[in-house]
Amino acid sequence: MYTIKETVEALKSGKTTSAELIKKSIETFEADKKSDKPLNAFLEMYEDALLKAEAADKEIAEARANGNLDSLFEEKPLLGVPFANKDNISCKGHKLTCGSKILEGYKAPYNATVIDRLEKVGAIPLGRCNQDEFAMGSSTEYSSYGATRNPINREYVSGGSSGGSAAAVSGNQALFALGTETGGSVRLPASYCGIYGLKPTYGVLSRWGVVAYGSSLDQVGIMGHTPDDIALPLSCMAGSDFYDDTSADLPNAGELRALKPYDDMKSLKIAIPKQFLETKGLDADVKAAFDETREWFKAQGATIEEVDLPVLDASIASYYVIALSEAASNLSRFDGIRYGRRVDNEKGYDELYVDTRSEGFGPEVKRRIVIGNYVLSEQFSGDTYKKGMTVRARIQREMAKLFESYDIVLCPTCPTPAFKLGQKVDDPLEMYLSDMYTVFVNLARIPSVNVPAGFAKGTDNMPIGMQFAGPMFSEVKLLQIASAWEKAHPACGCVL
Repeated sequence: MYTIKETVEALKSGKTTSAELIKKSIETFEADKKSDKPLNAFLEMYEDALLKAEAADKEIAEARANGNLDSLFEEKPLLGVPFANKDNISCKGHKLTCGSKILEGYKAPYNATVIDRLEKVGAIPLGRCNQDEFAMGSSTEYSSYGATRNPINREYVSGGSSGGSAAAVSGNQALFALGTETGGSVRLPASYCGIYGLKPTYGVLSRWGVVAYGSSLDQVGIMGHTPDDIALPLSCMAGSDFYDDTSADLPNAGELRALKPYDDMKSLKIAIPKQFLETKGLDADVKAAFDETREWFKAQGATIEEVDLPVLDASIASYYVIALSEAASNLSRFDGIRYGRRVDNEKGYDELYVDTRSEGFGPEVKRRIVIGNYVLSEQFSGDTYKKGMTVRARIQREMAKLFESYDIVLCPTCPTPAFKLGQKVDDPLEMYLSDMYTVFVNLARIPSVNVPAGFAKGTDNMPIGMQFAGPMFSEVKLLQIASAWEKAHPACGCVL
């Protein structure tokens, strides 16, 4: 396993080339497809990745010959570094299906802003990764292209909805990966696969070119083997975007280029919501890992206090009311007329619309569209959605007030480790509860990072993740704390 920093040094020294990195990934991908239990992290490798790698190698060779290598990598810090891309983020000229049959064969006409910004600093899109259909799921079992397996134990799920991206990183098929979050879909698979995963402040990464699920909640996230592997790409992608009115600049983004471990633990004040300590269904191994994490912070001199936030008990209900209402609205555009799959039995427009959506969408997407439309129906006159937004506003206010006295919130990322494939696929409610520790972050629009925190003895030693959540625009501090954690716990992450 290489980190981005190690890979860049190898590229600069000539120890490896970008083309060699791409070829190795392609070979691994092709070999894995033929195995008895394929990982299914990538749906496809981009055919132009190797050409871009060869161009990057030429640029590096010329700079080395001219003595301009350092200045070149100062301008393009990710030159020649390949990365994985979730199947709902537009990459120009390549398929964009959102894990759904309804977009089968569709190709993105332009780059998402996050892809554009990574390419400008030399990074190379390697391929698109599997996901739950339209990002609706917590296990990547709701993909029309088959489930993604967990690289650590292929009998288990990789988490979702960005499970393909997490598996690609954890399985050493990519150095870092882009995913998307609506209620925990980056942090959850990062936890299940034993890697680091960041959900930034809403707006820090532009949503332009990302297929919408719940627009007021959606956010691009980053996964990597170390906090450094997240920090550098974040510094290159962050900032306001002309095409996204909800985008925002990240203060102190320059500090991400040379991330330093947090060194003032004695001044750190950590809040632990009582509501998360009293959760039914909290796995014993996760509870033990959480207690160990808390004790480690205490040993470093940090102050830890339990706080009472009753509004968090309503976070799951508020989240699903808002997310499913917005999903029903956003997915109404997939009608078989303008783009994507069309099922036309020549019976008229209404039948075309119904037949296309009936055949194109999977069962989980249909379930969420029906619930969302029911919430928004004339019967409710939008009252339920408004109540959900009212709860959300209260969560935002109370979290902002909390961060006036505390630096971070500490809690598990998920109440359980990864579960076996097929274990919860027919139990939507049980699947939804996987997000009970993550959705408050999306509702409050604050950043949070998952850190690997050990392994569960009761489930074949599957990884356990903890999350550090901070106030808006505290990404630098969170990643510095995560870096201090990683330095002290190098064996907690995934090593294959």
